Amino acid sequence: MKRLILILVLFGIVGGGLWMWQRPFLQDHVQSRWSPEAGTGFREVKEVTAKNFMVATANVHASQAARDIIEQGGNAVDATIAAQLMLTLVEPQSSGIGAGAFLLLWDEASKTLKSFDARETAPRGVKETLFLKEDGSRLGFGEAVRSGRSIGVPGMIAMMEKVHKQFGKLEWGKLFAPAIDKARNGFKVSHRLHALLVRKKASFFNAPAQKLYFDEQQQALPEGTLLKNLALADTLQTIAEQGAQGFYQGPLAQAIVETAQKAPAVPSTMTVEDLKDYKALERSPVCGAYHKWKVCGMGAPSSGGTTVAMILGIAERFSLGSQPNLEALHIIAEAEKLSYADRNHYMADADFIPQPTGFLDRAYLGNRAKLIQLDRAMKKALPGNPPMSTRAMLGQDATIEAGGTSHISIVDRQGNVVSMTSSIEGAFGSGQMVKGFLLNNQLTDFSFKPKD
Repeated sequence: MKRLILILVLFGIVGGGLWMWQRPFLQDHVQSRWSPEAGTGFREVKEVTAKNFMVATANVHASQAARDIIEQGGNAVDATIAAQLMLTLVEPQSSGIGAGAFLLLWDEASKTLKSFDARETAPRGVKETLFLKEDGSRLGFGEAVRSGRSIGVPGMIAMMEKVHKQFGKLEWGKLFAPAIDKARNGFKVSHRLHALLVRKKASFFNAPAQKLYFDEQQQALPEGTLLKNLALADTLQTIAEQGAQGFYQGPLAQAIVETAQKAPAVPSTMTVEDLKDYKALERSPVCGAYHKWKVCGMGAPSSGGTTVAMILGIAERFSLGSQPNLEALHIIAEAEKLSYADRNHYMADADFIPQPTGFLDRAYLGNRAKLIQLDRAMKKALPGNPPMSTRAMLGQDATIEAGGTSHISIVDRQGNVVSMTSSIEGAFGSGQMVKGFLLNNQLTDFSFKPKD
């Protein structure tokens, strides 16, 4: 285990999901309005070490929930589920049960690495005209985000149940107790949540979300306000008692579909059958070498694990030294340029688009490394020609990226490790709330240009 590094980075969920794209140059006004979650301050904190277990999440309530579960005898999987349920309540801008995730699990008992795909899927009714209006013109990006067309079938609950059945230790329902309790009794609105609500404005959200997060004058709830989400408590209680079936079938599934179909601009094509048929998948992780280390991450449809492995495989050809220095930073930056050029050009959902087989080929990475000059930065990195069995038809799309993402890392007493990135896509997803939780806008990862 000491020679295994688990990596699941932001790019793996935001840039490497079910639908890949070639990143366009965004116009300034689009960048300012639709940039990934805005910064809300910076503070320096002390490093922390632990002898028995460790939890790291983006919110103190989520970390506490995970810690409590471990102290009750739960393992890393149990703690991850409890933390993510809590994040649905206290960090709705980034993830939640209306969204999706990628999860890596090191199972200490079997000494194996598992990876699970809970990426949202498109409804069957989606066509290439997804973001076109009836007159054939394109929806604006903001219109598309708030529309029902942006909403993918959520994968979070299905994946959590799948992993829990295989590796969980405590009872399923017990993992929901911390989030249910906090939703009923309330939590204080954080500085970050308040600041992002101010930035987003009430008009972005549908009526249930406006009522929850804003006052009668449509002003964001002030920092420190006690916020209760009784609707979410009821939703979580249903899933705790009925399992994933309570989410993907019955009244809750119907409510999700109705909310998506009633969203502004253009309705979703999502049906209750789309929800009922959702399946979380176990995937093969992707692993590369960096000196003596074996570095593993999420494979396709995520691009994160492969891209990081490529960066390390290129940078390994140089002597970076043990201390940060300008030359090392330059080499890493150049390796990132080369790897991202390949990522943006080739990587896609391998279930639909043939992928090169040689991204991590040692000879190929060595040739890419030769393009790095130590005395200057390359102006624009171009994609290479990695070994591949079948060459795909690659289009020039028109996708606009925005990211709302969270990450959880947990090591338990037994040495099991979970590394999970979850995402609602843009901050607060589609802005469409149903039964106390927000729905994602992952389908805006699709191209806004229907034909090449």
